[in-house]
Amino acid sequence: EFDNPLTVLRQQEKWAKFPLLSANIYQKSTGERLFKPWALFKRQDLKIAVIGLTTDDTAKIGNPEYFTDIEFRKPADEAKLVIQELQQTEKPDIIIAATYMGHYDNGEHGSNAPGDVEMVRALPAGSLAMIVGGHSQDPVCMAAENKKQVDYVPGTPCKPDQQNGIWIVQAHEWGKYVGRADFEFRNGEMKMVNYQLIPVNLKKKVTWEDGKSERVLYTPEIAENQQMISLLSPFQNKGKAQLEVKIGETNGRLEGDRDKVRFVQTNMGRLILAAQMDRTGADFAVMSGGGIRDSIEAGDISYKNVLKVQPFGNVVVYADMTGKEVIDYLTAVAQMKPDSGAYPQFANVSFVAKDGKLNDLKIKGEPVDPAKTYRMATLNFNATGGDGYPRLDNKPGYVNTGFIDAEVLKAYIQKSSPLDVSVYEPKGEVSWQ
Repeated sequence: EFDNPLTVLRQQEKWAKFPLLSANIYQKSTGERLFKPWALFKRQDLKIAVIGLTTDDTAKIGNPEYFTDIEFRKPADEAKLVIQELQQTEKPDIIIAATYMGHYDNGEHGSNAPGDVEMVRALPAGSLAMIVGGHSQDPVCMAAENKKQVDYVPGTPCKPDQQNGIWIVQAHEWGKYVGRADFEFRNGEMKMVNYQLIPVNLKKKVTWEDGKSERVLYTPEIAENQQMISLLSPFQNKGKAQLEVKIGETNGRLEGDRDKVRFVQTNMGRLILAAQMDRTGADFAVMSGGGIRDSIEAGDISYKNVLKVQPFGNVVVYADMTGKEVIDYLTAVAQMKPDSGAYPQFANVSFVAKDGKLNDLKIKGEPVDPAKTYRMATLNFNATGGDGYPRLDNKPGYVNTGFIDAEVLKAYIQKSSPLDVSVYEPKGEVSWQ
């Protein structure tokens, strides 16, 4: 929502047939909320209030140039105020929070902003009936107290989290599931009697005895809605004609999955940064792992594949810096922790990080010379402070190339194809102790 100007979001708000809610997003200049904090619904003679809350990490992970007059206040603080106000004025029977804050086991959020677990622990016990969450893209199914199932199997039982008398649910990502919670409301109390994640035609790969494999449904198929298919097919077909054109090929998988690019260096990260260095003539490159959104399997590569990897339309930029500035910059970036979108992917950089310092720091295999000038490629998102990176756009040596990241990657793949994944495989150049 905040990767674009607020005018785009306001237009979407006009089109939507539902309210956009957020109790903790404020306009700095007026001190007023940008959106309604809650909405009221009447169902089965019950008054139900739904509160909207947004991660205050948005100030880091959105595009900073689009919210210079926007403030993201701490959700827990605003939740307390809104719950108290609702109880005093509207007196709803049930209060539910729709959040985009993330679920982190036992509240251990690392370098991310505090999520749902931390918030409910700060609220009065039972002050919410349930949190319907998102952002961390998890099927919140608990294996034990404060510990999610690591590899939840679609179609199997799912027990949501409960903290401080408040249920926390999340239906993974991308419409893969419909989450259903059944409650009984008696004598002013809500009791969950059933919960399930219903897979939406999810498939698994099965290999048969003859060595052949196919993708089969986890659960019985849900029939497609023909009216919706008819509505969307013309748009899909028009896009396919342009997106499915082959632009190159790779002899192995390029790893861009969320559970890899936010934790370790990957060949996809190296490929993207190689493209940026090639376009800008840079000595090295850095970007947030969270900006990589998909993998590419071995075989043909289409333009659609590239856009799934880099869908945000960021611009490739570069900055010419002294060696001392490089040391300061990379030291700051290396503090970004795993399991967050800020976790950095590096190219042509090597170091050993320990106790907040970088030892044996090298660019292109050579020790960094504090007096020498180096060129670094990155994205405008990071250069303007996105994900909490040091700002570069106010430096004398900063240049915005105007080239869109996906177009740069596409051109590089076309020029370098067929890709040999071993060329881009990380070899332990960066490490943390």
